[in-house]
Amino acid sequence: MASFLSTLLGWLGLAPPRLRCRASIWNDGVQQLARRTLGARRESGAYLLGTHRPDGSRDVLDFIYYDDVDPEALSTGIVTIRETALPRLWEICRARGYGVVADVHVHPGGFGQSESDMANPVMPRAGHIALILPHFARNNPQPGSIGMFEFLGNGQWVEHSGKGHKFFRLGG
Repeated sequence: MASFLSTLLGWLGLAPPRLRCRASIWNDGVQQLARRTLGARRESGAYLLGTHRPDGSRDVLDFIYYDDVDPEALSTGIVTIRETALPRLWEICRARGYGVVADVHVHPGGFGQSESDMANPVMPRAGHIALILPHFARNNPQPGSIGMFEFLGNGQWVEHSGKGHKFFRLGG
C-alpha cells in the first residue's frame, strides 16, 4: 500500500524528496570535500549518514569522509575504498545511531558517472544513492547541478540528476 501511495503521489507531483539535508550540513560537508581535494589535485568523498523516514525518504545528518575511515582511500588521486575500512564505518554508525543513507564524491569535470563508478558502487545494495559533485566541489554545488544516481543491483543504475530538488531537497 505504501508503495502504491508513493507512486500515486509521484504522479501528482506531491511525493516527498528521496533525500533531505539541512543546508548548513550540506554546505559544511561540501566545503570539506573541496578542501580534501588538495587544491583540485585528487578526488574526495564521504559516506552520508542519517535516518530513514516512514515515507521512504532519507535525512542526511552527517558526512563521514572516506579518508577518515580509510587513510589510503584518496592516495591514488581517485577514490579507492578498501574493505578493511567498513568495520570503522559501522562502528561510527552504531555510535551515532545512524545508517548510511547515500554517498557523495567529487569529479574534476562534470557530474556524470564514470565506468568505475558504475562498476564499483560504494554500497553495492539496491536502493543505494550516489551523488557526484562536479569541478572538485567548487562553486557551491546544489541539487539540480549535481549527479544523483540510484543503484538498482546487478550493475544497473537509474539517474535522477534532472529531478533536482524534487529528488534531493536542502532545507533550513
